[in-house]
Formats: sequence, C-alpha cells, structure tokens
Amino acid sequence: MFCYTHRVTYAECTVGDHVYHSRYLDLLEAARGEFMRAAGTTVLQCQERDCIFPVIEARLRYKFPARYDDVLTIEVWPTLLERVRLNFGHRVLNHDGKLILEAETFHACTTRAEKPRRLPEDLAASLVPLLVAGRINF
Repeated sequence: MFCYTHRVTYAECTVGDHVYHSRYLDLLEAARGEFMRAAGTTVLQCQERDCIFPVIEARLRYKFPARYDDVLTIEVWPTLLERVRLNFGHRVLNHDGKLILEAETFHACTTRAEKPRRLPEDLAASLVPLLVAGRINF
C-alpha cells in the first residue's frame, strides 16, 4: 500500500470549514499519480506511450469531515488488474488516524483517442506485487 500526505488548503473547504465533497476526487487523483511514480512510471510517461486511464466509475463513502489545515494520509492500492481494467482502493485518514473517506475508482486503459487497449505488460508486472484483491464494501 502506498501512502500520500496532503495538508488541506483553505481553497478546498466550504464556509462550514470542511473539505467540499468533490475535492476528495482531486486528492485521490494526486495520490494515484504519486503511486504510479513510486511504482516506476509517471502518468505523463504513460500518456507519451499512448496509454491513459480515464475514471469510468467512482464510489466514495464519507465517514468524517476533514478540515482546513488537517494533514491527511491517503492510502492507495490497486484492487484489480485485467486486460483493459485497473481499479484502485483508497482510504483517507486524518492526523489522528480517524477514517475520513473510503473510495474505489474504476479505470479503463485506453489510447489518447479513447480506444480500449491492454495494460502495458511492464506496467502490469510492476503493479501485480502491489495488488490487494477484493473491493471495499459499500
């Protein structure tokens, strides 16, 4: 499992001083990008190889609000690797270890022209050891 740290900015919060619900998708995207870098490639390198991973579905369960200046840990791990599919599990925890959010994102592997394509073999090989089977129970 990969961990990414993020400090909540004022711009991410509502007037009620909690992170606006859709901003979590941005945080998950940032964490996945750093996960890919730690796995040996970057999103840009994949794109240069005509390989992108659009989100085709996302499930989020909000457990507790994150607030301005909280330091969050975002855990990321692959949950499924199939021919043209790559799914990720995510957990967001605050500095006290309290669960803020659970999420799962579902991705298709496509060309930049949005044609489905197989996961590159070298990428799949680097992700298999990190695979955590199973889905988050929603």
